[in-house]
Amino acid sequence: MKKPIKELAGKTVALVAMGNSQLDYHLSLTHSKTYDETWAINAMCAATKPDRVFAMDPMSRFFDSDDAGTQTEVMRKTLPTLKCPVYSVEKDERVPSIELYPIEEVANETSCTYFNNTVAYAIAFGLWNKIGALHIFGVDFSYQNNVHFGEMGRACCEFWLAACLSEGVDIHIATRSSLLDSNVNLKDKLYGYHRLDDPPVLHGEPGKLKLKSYSDINQPVQIPIGISDRWSTDELLRPPEPKKA
Repeated sequence: MKKPIKELAGKTVALVAMGNSQLDYHLSLTHSKTYDETWAINAMCAATKPDRVFAMDPMSRFFDSDDAGTQTEVMRKTLPTLKCPVYSVEKDERVPSIELYPIEEVANETSCTYFNNTVAYAIAFGLWNKIGALHIFGVDFSYQNNVHFGEMGRACCEFWLAACLSEGVDIHIATRSSLLDSNVNLKDKLYGYHRLDDPPVLHGEPGKLKLKSYSDINQPVQIPIGISDRWSTDELLRPPEPKKA
């Protein structure tokens, strides 16, 4: 029976997946943000220096088939070279550092078996290990400029984030991500209120939030370090978009 990793208790973790908001992780590093550990989801192990990798598919998916699409080649090259733990569903000698994900322990500790994507396993792993803060990048699932695209798993991830919040884990979501509506403009976050001419907004630090009128927040638009407000009406603040064919 596996036990939680004592060294992870209270630590600050960056979890990086492959959605567009992974860019915010790299930007944070170039602006001196540090994390105790970085956890990579699948092929992000090739683009980061991970302390742990979560790849919750049998390794045969990468080595014996092309089912992983464009991830296939980079995973074949990277997985055998990793020194950090690679959590998955079964052992495979082609990945020397692979470890079995502690599914029984996590499920019993949390009294839940709701896992329908790899990111959810990673979040639950953090909860089980009693980490202090979780910064999530590249976990987007849907994109505002493409109403026809959406990946399975957003509800499951948000469920586990709620569980983390209930245990006092400090949660941070990349600004461009749709997870927890993080990319929604402040004045549009409170449903119903957003229809008012001058909507009230919750402003301040968690635990000390105050309801203020949007027009009363007399401060310049706060754009995350090195990151443009993707949905700004100000054309100067928008990142360049690819030309349409």
